Amino acid sequence: MTGTRAIALVGPAGAGKTCLAEAMLFASGTIDRQGDTAAGSSVGDFSAEARARGGSTELNVMNFEWLGERFALLDLPGGTGFQADGVKALSTADLAIVVVDPDPARAPLAAPTLRLLDELGIPHLIFVNRIDAARGSIGELLHALQPLSVSPLIARQVPIPSGDRITGFVDVALERAFHYRPGQPSEPIAMPAELDAIEAQARTRLLEQLADHDDRLLEQLLMDETPPLDTVLSDLARETGENLAVSVLFGSASNGFGVRRLMKAIRHEAPGPQATARRLGVGDPSLFAFKVSHAHALGRLVIGRVLGGSLREGQDLGASEGRSMKASALFALQGEKTTRLGEAPDGSVVALAKADMVKAGEWLGRGTLPPAPEVPLPSRNVRIAIQPADRKDDVKLSGALHKLAEEDPVLLVEHDGEDHAVTLSGVNEEQLQVVLARLQRRHGVKVTQRRPRVGYRESVRRSVTQRGRHKKQSGGHGQFGDVVIELAPQQRGAGFTFAERIHGGAIPRQYVPAVEQGVRDACFKGPLGFPVVDVAVTLTDGSYHSVDSSELAFRTAGRIAMQEALAAAQPHLLEPVHRVVVVTPSTSTSKASSALAARRGQVLGLFPRDGWNGWDRVEALVPEAELHGLEGELRSLSHGLATYEASFDHLAELNGAMAEKVVKAQEAELA
Repeated sequence: MTGTRAIALVGPAGAGKTCLAEAMLFASGTIDRQGDTAAGSSVGDFSAEARARGGSTELNVMNFEWLGERFALLDLPGGTGFQADGVKALSTADLAIVVVDPDPARAPLAAPTLRLLDELGIPHLIFVNRIDAARGSIGELLHALQPLSVSPLIARQVPIPSGDRITGFVDVALERAFHYRPGQPSEPIAMPAELDAIEAQARTRLLEQLADHDDRLLEQLLMDETPPLDTVLSDLARETGENLAVSVLFGSASNGFGVRRLMKAIRHEAPGPQATARRLGVGDPSLFAFKVSHAHALGRLVIGRVLGGSLREGQDLGASEGRSMKASALFALQGEKTTRLGEAPDGSVVALAKADMVKAGEWLGRGTLPPAPEVPLPSRNVRIAIQPADRKDDVKLSGALHKLAEEDPVLLVEHDGEDHAVTLSGVNEEQLQVVLARLQRRHGVKVTQRRPRVGYRESVRRSVTQRGRHKKQSGGHGQFGDVVIELAPQQRGAGFTFAERIHGGAIPRQYVPAVEQGVRDACFKGPLGFPVVDVAVTLTDGSYHSVDSSELAFRTAGRIAMQEALAAAQPHLLEPVHRVVVVTPSTSTSKASSALAARRGQVLGLFPRDGWNGWDRVEALVPEAELHGLEGELRSLSHGLATYEASFDHLAELNGAMAEKVVKAQEAELA
């Protein structure tokens, strides 16, 4: 196989992906010991944030050679708030290894990952980790996993039990038995007699599954012929590469059990970079930039994969943002370490320096470039408002947030003028806390945080007519403006309208826009302390002074009239209500519905989730004020699987004690 094959490690948080990466590096001789993320000794996710939470928070790239072939490992974080960091990289992988827990009850945690791989068309296999601590049977686990996979699962191994622990395995394709040895290659042993029947049954099942896509093999089975080993291995490689089957292997990454067998499987069965280039439509040598990183000592790096041929330092990469690009400086990555490269072979995952105009998700190269792979990103359901603890850090904060947003595809940074703060939106609270930790550790900016203000509004219940008069004399020219307006409520969502019915020149036409501006000024903060919406204002009468009247005077008069009219028109509070769509395993649907109802939500309906067996969709209307903490609650009641999307739907009247509480809080803040 020519070139470097990219292997993505994916799966639920805590399944042991980084541990497996370490085990593979150790088995290949790339490192002399396995590390530990929580202890900070991992060559994989090296960040302080990863150590603090005991799990990966960002994509990490590692390389190794095994039996004369090169591999790049893409270790994708499994935590919900961090998964988006590696999805673009995943789209370029030759093969994905889905790392799962052996407990059948936890199998549903792999559903989103398996679904994504099927949607992206990425060949993959499953590695059942921590098999030495398994309590359920492999058969039960496969039964739980199969409904989650479009392709059939093929059991490649039969466990060898000793008491209540797994101490080895039978390779069904090779028909050989092995005993685990910690940190060493498994030792070949004689086939246990008590497993003869089980192994024969497993092998028959494997061959039958392969024969579904191999007529020659099917003919051999019907004739009771024993197919050659080469045929079996060739079919496993072909059907894996064509997404016709998903092999299931098991082991224990922390002890090195089954790791070398897994590495032999990917060496033999993983497609090469040429196949991935065809899948993505790559013809000429190109680089797909899937991540921007500011975490390395070299500064801003663009991390991507070379496909369609090798890439040399200084090679022309076409144009980005209208500027010509060259591969000025290429680096290989090994965790946090970088090594300068003169040339990157086909399939290599590299870092590109001096590429300030290049963004994640962009193809670089000469000739016709394929479209960027379409990858789904999670919804941003959590917002926080931040301010620098030291006002002198305002400019520094802006630059730091720009860099962090470049690194994180779902982090949204906005300047909320109404809230007078910078707001950060992300997938969940954990993600945003990691962002704040990086902000302080990398950039030296400490911030204070709070919940963003809810977008309350106010309107009026009845129509009123109100005069506003502004008269001021202070020597010389004075100020005089006199207006009469009619204020009326409008239908919800109609917004603000202004009209005039001036007759007989009561107010000169040139002053009408100033009156409107004064009316709008009063709408910025109504008598309850919130912006005013859904009202119609008509200027009907007034008077002016030939000397003392001015635009400023009439603007002031318009504001006075509107302020007094709003106070007299029975103002009432409006709260934003969002349409919320929750997707959840069916086993948690009733709990999710109850959680929404407990937040003053109006459940609109329960529906099967399209294309997802055993999942439901719950639609509801929920006040914005009640969305805080919903993401965490839904995940806690669904083993971390339920998610939701929320979008503004309408403003609804809020009355009684809740409205009084909101108004009093606003008064206290403005005092």
